[in-house]
Amino acid sequence: MTANPADRARWLRRAEWLVLGTLLYNVAEAVVALWAGERADSIALLGFGLDSLIEVMAGAVVLWRLLVERSVTGQRRIDVVERRARRLVGVTFWLLAIYVTVQAGLTLWRREPAEASVVGLVVAGLSLVVMPVLALGKMRAARALASAALAAEAQETLACAYLSLCLLVGLGLNAWLGWWWADPAGALAMVPWLLLEGKEAFSE
Repeated sequence: MTANPADRARWLRRAEWLVLGTLLYNVAEAVVALWAGERADSIALLGFGLDSLIEVMAGAVVLWRLLVERSVTGQRRIDVVERRARRLVGVTFWLLAIYVTVQAGLTLWRREPAEASVVGLVVAGLSLVVMPVLALGKMRAARALASAALAAEAQETLACAYLSLCLLVGLGLNAWLGWWWADPAGALAMVPWLLLEGKEAFSE
């Protein structure tokens, strides 16, 4: 945890910009993915857009926590907000786990491969590049600020990158080998981790 007030203020500003940038990116990603999914009649892309909305919720919660620290001087109040924010982010992990389970289950049941969309592929590819960079920046800030809420939101940003990878790999394997189930199977493999992250939010 950063003890120097000036250093902490610098890390706090950096964290705010990182979270705000992620939040705005996710809003744009949700709009484009939902639009592209509707045009392509793609369940995978529609689900990707819904995932982005869940991450918007998590980002808004953590941004609130950071702004409270800027406006409140009492450490006790900051600690209370930190715990609440961490638990709210934990809830979004559970929402994301439900989304992944339902989305992947429907795809497997209907035997529907992820449908190709040029716009959707560009969005997924961009997320695969942007999200890990944002997540690593937020992890560094979380360590400096000793913020479990920010660290959890960074993990959720990594989850977005993983889902982007699943979408791209699923499309590739379906086109190359006919493995239509690769995308939902890869996404389902992440569910236990999402549930564990949500549980840990309430155990601290």
